[in-house]
Amino acid sequence: MTVTTRPGRSAPSPTLDVPAPLVVPADETRPGRATGLPKRREGPEKLTGVAKYADDLVFPGAWYGATIRSTEAHARLLGIDLDPSFDWSRVVVVTAKDIPGENIVSLISDDQPALAADEIRHHAEPVALLAAPDRSTLREAKRRIRLRTEPLPAVFDPLESDQEFAHFQVGEGDVEAALAAADVVVEGEYRVGHQEQLYIENQAMIAVPREDGGVTVHGSLQCPYYIHKALKRALALDGDQTVVVQAETGGGFGGKEEYPSILAIHAALLARKCGKPVRMIYDRHEDLAATTKRHPAIVRYRTGVKRDGTLLAQDVELIMDGGAYCTLTPVVLSRGTLHAGGPYRCPDTRIRGRAMATNTPPNGAFRGFGAPQTEFAAEMQVNRAAEALGVSPLELRRMWVYREGDTTPTGQELRESVGGEEVLERAAEASGFERLRTQTRLAREARASDRGARSTRMPGIGLALAWHGAGFTGSGEVKLASVASVELTADGSVRILTASTEMGQGTKTIFPQLVAEQLGVAYEAVAIAPQDTSIVPDSGPTVASRTAMVVGGLVIRAAQRLRQQVEHATGRPFAESAVDFAREHGPLRVDERFEPYPGVHFDDERYRGDAYPCYGWAAAVAEVDVDTDTGEVTVRSVVAADDVGKAIHPILAEGQVEGGTLQAVGYATIEEIKLDNGRYLNDRLATYIIPTSLDAPRITAILVEKPFSGAPHGAKGVGELPMDVGAPAVVAAIHDATGVWIHELPATPERILAAMAGVGTAQPAPAGPVEPGTLIGQAGHAGRGPEAETSSGTPDAPPGAEPNTEAPVGGLDPRPEALTDPEPLRAPTDPPQRWGEDGGG
Repeated sequence: MTVTTRPGRSAPSPTLDVPAPLVVPADETRPGRATGLPKRREGPEKLTGVAKYADDLVFPGAWYGATIRSTEAHARLLGIDLDPSFDWSRVVVVTAKDIPGENIVSLISDDQPALAADEIRHHAEPVALLAAPDRSTLREAKRRIRLRTEPLPAVFDPLESDQEFAHFQVGEGDVEAALAAADVVVEGEYRVGHQEQLYIENQAMIAVPREDGGVTVHGSLQCPYYIHKALKRALALDGDQTVVVQAETGGGFGGKEEYPSILAIHAALLARKCGKPVRMIYDRHEDLAATTKRHPAIVRYRTGVKRDGTLLAQDVELIMDGGAYCTLTPVVLSRGTLHAGGPYRCPDTRIRGRAMATNTPPNGAFRGFGAPQTEFAAEMQVNRAAEALGVSPLELRRMWVYREGDTTPTGQELRESVGGEEVLERAAEASGFERLRTQTRLAREARASDRGARSTRMPGIGLALAWHGAGFTGSGEVKLASVASVELTADGSVRILTASTEMGQGTKTIFPQLVAEQLGVAYEAVAIAPQDTSIVPDSGPTVASRTAMVVGGLVIRAAQRLRQQVEHATGRPFAESAVDFAREHGPLRVDERFEPYPGVHFDDERYRGDAYPCYGWAAAVAEVDVDTDTGEVTVRSVVAADDVGKAIHPILAEGQVEGGTLQAVGYATIEEIKLDNGRYLNDRLATYIIPTSLDAPRITAILVEKPFSGAPHGAKGVGELPMDVGAPAVVAAIHDATGVWIHELPATPERILAAMAGVGTAQPAPAGPVEPGTLIGQAGHAGRGPEAETSSGTPDAPPGAEPNTEAPVGGLDPRPEALTDPEPLRAPTDPPQRWGEDGGG
């Protein structure tokens, strides 16, 4: 369902604006909802098996490549020993000394080597490469090579690390004074762990040597020009000698943003040495063990509020674990820091973020890019503040949410396209949030009075709200200076040229859709060039929800200029005269380079100003059942409302919301990576668990449209938004069902049972005002019976009363001195945690 917003709407509609279900008898067929919209451009080939993924590509005479990896987290590399009894003439071996250029993986910082030369900094770090003409020889060669190392001390906890990758601080006002003036201060520490992208197609690259000494790489990837730059530096090649071609790509979610560069370098090194094409296709185990993950994070909060609900202060400290090398950590930390205050206006804010190095595999891009970590913590704080004040979490968000004219912690004035109110109300009304919240409270009361004691499954409902900056942070888009092109070919056909890749999100569908509309031609008449660096310009990476907004805007402007030139020359509409123009004048290509959005300014040094040209906004309401005997959580439904600016293709946009929501449900409930001395323990599909179709809840996607004037089509992007709200909504619903707070993701059965065991039967009283007639203690805690006495409401403060500087700072945590979870899923090799000896471990 797509909703176009109308100005001035700040309250729920009296009726629900939801589509009626399509019910079709089993023996009939009828047109589906996609009627009238362009079909997915690459869909038929994918459905019929014609599409060529990297592993489907055939290059005659190709060899097979493999990586020799470290088995230690930190060590000095003393040597690489080749078994003398093995015939090494049958294989090619590459080490760091064989790299003709710089031994780096070019990205933000030049700290990561393509192959370890002297020091190993994480488990599964690449040390040597092998290639052989057949797989059996390659397997045998891998068994005949040994690394000689000397172990070095390792650091696995970012709080113990003394190596910082980056740090940021944003905010304004006097936070300490505002907290001292607060009636209630809610304090909390929240932890989130690694998450694996788990794209359906593993990492894959095929390198083909060229006669000019260069190399062409075909692979599964998101960002062709990232790889292009990395290959040039590592292999000492120029731009013409280096070609990167995207094969059909089976998913990315950020995992194929920066990591493919290292795999491309490896394949190219082997191909150049053996003079043959080399295939490097990871199996799932190697992919899970070696590639980047979502950054773990620790987020500490202090939130100060008045008894009337006014938000006074936010003090946030964010610590991210970057792993052994920098990769994209500074920009992940940047986005996490900028979003840590949540979509809420607050006069006094201080947000400090730092990213630390550890001896674990490097972490990198994943859908949401730092925002899901901090917005989970921000939403937990809102819900706990609502409970402390005895108000609805929906009402508190209505009070706090950003509106046009408000100012963010970087000093950015939100001038337009502010959809926080709209998505909040749409999600609340479509889910019946307040009505169902009342029902879950009655269910808890019935259970507490033994009327419902036979059932061990408790229902709960939770709400979350988030914002997400569209495009690159700060001046990132200006520095990229992306280019997109539209050309009229010699035969009069139209072709789009961009480096924006298709990995399931719909790029190959919406770009022709946008150009066809501008030129007045049929959608089928517009082709899109392959993502080949020898053909297409550098349009920037396919990341940051920027493809539709930024590159799509460039494509539209290029098409407009092409149409103007043709129509000016012919005096007739483009659709009628394009073939004649091409026959008379030849092909015509129009390049459009990104120009700064009017009125958008950011100071990168001071981190002040317009952090993003605009923001997307999302709200989610989740319903769950929690088995109080086992701690098992069943997510029954999620209503997701997302402000995408303009839905170019509503069906594809809804698919993005549904996919992102399910991924967020996994993040909230079951996706967890355990480590032992820096090694991932559950590095198999059998042990890294994600939601399946049987786990998927009913998802209702609501697209809200608050167009952004800086983009000609008004679109802001949709891919990352759903990832920001799903997890906090689910955890809030778990609290609604059980009465306990889970401070660490995922909310596993072990963590839920541990938290419930820690609460006991005594429940703390609410810390703030309640409405007259409300049952005392009815602030969202489980176990409160209907026999509770009735409140006459919170009295007003007497004249001349001073601020309560002695307000409790611990919030309503049942065990504020400790983390929520004592020893979750502790492996036999894990050291015991000393709870209580040092303030909570």
